[in-house]
Amino acid sequence: MKIAARTLRVPILAALGAATLLILIASLFVGSVALSPAEVIAALGGQAGRIAQTLVLDIRLPRTLAAFATGGLLGLAGALMQILLRNPLADPFILGVSGGAAVGALAALLAGLGTMAITGSAFGGALISILIVFVLAHGRGSWAPTRLLLTGVVVAAGWGAAISLLLVLSPNATLRSMLFWLMGDLAYRAAWQTPLVLLAVALIVALPCARSLNVLARGEVQARAFGVSVRPLTIGLYIGASLLTAVAVVEAGTIGFVGLIVPHMIRLVGGSDHRLVLPGAALGGGALLTLADMLARSVAAPRALPVGVVTAAIGVPLFLYLLLRSRNTGQLG
Repeated sequence: MKIAARTLRVPILAALGAATLLILIASLFVGSVALSPAEVIAALGGQAGRIAQTLVLDIRLPRTLAAFATGGLLGLAGALMQILLRNPLADPFILGVSGGAAVGALAALLAGLGTMAITGSAFGGALISILIVFVLAHGRGSWAPTRLLLTGVVVAAGWGAAISLLLVLSPNATLRSMLFWLMGDLAYRAAWQTPLVLLAVALIVALPCARSLNVLARGEVQARAFGVSVRPLTIGLYIGASLLTAVAVVEAGTIGFVGLIVPHMIRLVGGSDHRLVLPGAALGGGALLTLADMLARSVAAPRALPVGVVTAAIGVPLFLYLLLRSRNTGQLG
């Protein structure tokens, strides 16, 4: 059975990795200025003209890597939250965690603080949001999906009111860029190094814990019976999901549904083994957000849409489908 699981895991990850690589390459060809394959290849080799070189190396490549890293962070954060809350509808956006991180980042930005302080403030907002979910949504026994969703709606509405207040207090010169950032935007930041490194470190830390996470996903009582250190593992999930969400929000604003869609799809294809789900969520999240960014750049070219609009267009129908499925089957996931 272990051999069969490994046999299934390897080809799924290989196929997902190949698809992700193709999407990353395709992203270099998409933009308001058309470039031929020869020009893109020459630019990557440093042998193209000045315009092509600038478009590929200074604009498209950093944005593509930033989209992949941000999507990977959101996909992995969604997978960790779904383990933490033992609910397939857990997602940083739906539960208000992204909103809390956005409030922290905006407050630090308006205070004139530096990048590290902005990231730290976003991290604090995300931590507070998950703490609220812990306190209010956990009833007796397992997590109740209805209470979880209601808590997320209330928390997200509260953070939305706080965001509105901060926008009212913002100077007019920066208001438009802040609005675009809140809708999910990769046009103004292409600092892909930090989120990409964090994504790699998070996977390196999380993958050795995959077996324990498989047991924890079935409940704390069963996890303790199998000798899993539940409290340290839960705290690690709590901090990890918050940090991943905070960095993603600072990088690209509040982008919804990536953390919901991707882990769920990985489970539908390959099962719930987190040795597959965690790297699959990272790869799939990066591929999905890169694809969404390609659409955002090309659908209304030369204007670019906020990438959060595209992910919402994909995520809302799927979210409604999951709710309808839970109504028909009496369970989620």
